[in-house]
Amino acid sequence: MYMTSGELDITIDLLSELDFTNGSLTGDDAKSALHAILLIRNLVDHHASVLVGLCDHLKVAEKEGRKLQELLHEWGVAPASASRMIRLGTTPDIGRVYRHTSLGTLSAEHADAIVRGLTHIEKRSGEPVTADERDAHAIALLGHATAGFTPAEIREYAKSRGNQQADDTDGLPAGEDRSINTFDFHDSDDGRLTVTGDLHAVLGEKLRTAIEVLSAPRPQPDGSRDPRTAGQMRADALEIILDTAARAAAGEHSDDGPRMPTELVNLTIPTGTPSLASLQFMGSVTEATARKLCCDATVGVMIVSKDEVPLSLGRTIRLFNRAQRRALAHRDKGCIKCGAPPSRTQAHHIVHWIDGGETCLENGALLCSSCHDDVHHNGWDVVMGADHHPWLIPPESVDPQRRWLRSYHRRTMTLDGLPGVA
Repeated sequence: MYMTSGELDITIDLLSELDFTNGSLTGDDAKSALHAILLIRNLVDHHASVLVGLCDHLKVAEKEGRKLQELLHEWGVAPASASRMIRLGTTPDIGRVYRHTSLGTLSAEHADAIVRGLTHIEKRSGEPVTADERDAHAIALLGHATAGFTPAEIREYAKSRGNQQADDTDGLPAGEDRSINTFDFHDSDDGRLTVTGDLHAVLGEKLRTAIEVLSAPRPQPDGSRDPRTAGQMRADALEIILDTAARAAAGEHSDDGPRMPTELVNLTIPTGTPSLASLQFMGSVTEATARKLCCDATVGVMIVSKDEVPLSLGRTIRLFNRAQRRALAHRDKGCIKCGAPPSRTQAHHIVHWIDGGETCLENGALLCSSCHDDVHHNGWDVVMGADHHPWLIPPESVDPQRRWLRSYHRRTMTLDGLPGVA
């Protein structure tokens, strides 16, 4: 069932003439119009997928030296929609699904969930899935779609059928199949990194265990609750894992096999224009972030001239050595702001290294990554007191008087420093 070009032109003209904003439509009229348009949408999605499959068969994009996905992107199709069209158009033996989409009674999203579900079941099977078995699975998934289940629920149902198929045929359940693990990331438009992954059960358990252990809430010194959201705690835990792995790699002296680079971040700072500092993969960063990174032992800094000629690979005393870190841990007992243990902290230069600050005990303080951000981005200051201990100065938004605070493990519930107390 295809629309001719003339029928398509008539349909477009009719839709363009409709005015739903003049208040003349009744509720029944609006309902009927909406149903008709959604039916047309489903039919258009169906025909688009069929034509995508035909273009793939005829190698239309390949003859132009491109991929079909690139061609669809050029025509304004979003990446997710393009992938869905290609799956629906190129997956064989889905006639039962096509019969529903060709009538407009099944959305492309639901059809795609069924197709992905069928593919998942076949991958789990220890024996080739027969045509009758495939048809039975398709009927079951279609039943869920027509019963009002969401695409995500259909895919989840397909997983349960796939596990049953694996049990019946000595196949491998998806939760135990390492071969389908994926871990992907891409840069967002605002300079962030979006991460997606699909991991088998054991690797997922390792990751979740590590994240859960390291993302426990940390009460404030006054006993108030941790202000971070659960998602922020998990993100901070991931950074702790990466920093810990880097430090472990730095202490590994064996040359047998590849090791993780001890400098996880490569930062380039043009001389005279630190505002143009940039990371190897993520691009430009603010001068405040560059200053923070110069404190960190997981960063390799390169100073370059305006012509991009390396001038220096950094002062050899930039990084606090093990003896200095042990001394900082003994003095500070952990993060001076939130109390995180020393193993989760970075050594911060009170006078920034990029400004000529020395790497010594008198110019160092331990901060966890989150609190380190507060110092470099959110108005907190660290100063060394006459008692040779670091003190914190909160921003005016926290304390308008910006009164000095002792480091976390030196704070006690006393009246010292309160207004009106001698």
